[in-house]
Amino acid sequence: MNVTLSTAMSGISAANERLRASAANIANLAAGSQGRPSAEPTNVDRVPEREINPANEIVEQQSAAYAFVANLKVLQTQLNTTGALLDIKA
Repeated sequence: MNVTLSTAMSGISAANERLRASAANIANLAAGSQGRPSAEPTNVDRVPEREINPANEIVEQQSAAYAFVANLKVLQTQLNTTGALLDIKA
């Protein structure tokens, strides 16, 4: 797999995980549980858990959605470029 494709797919996966974690935070808020899971990389120092703020979670969901779309555009552009190069070579 091409490095650019791998990078775009990794970004899509990260955006998906951020959206999932934020949705879980909203669900936990409705259930009364105040634990805040996050989609932080495992090699970074952990931040102490803090109270869930619904406004922050909505912003996080929108940010994850924008990141998802941006990575899809990168993937689409890479595939179009590869297709155009193959058409030229063929």
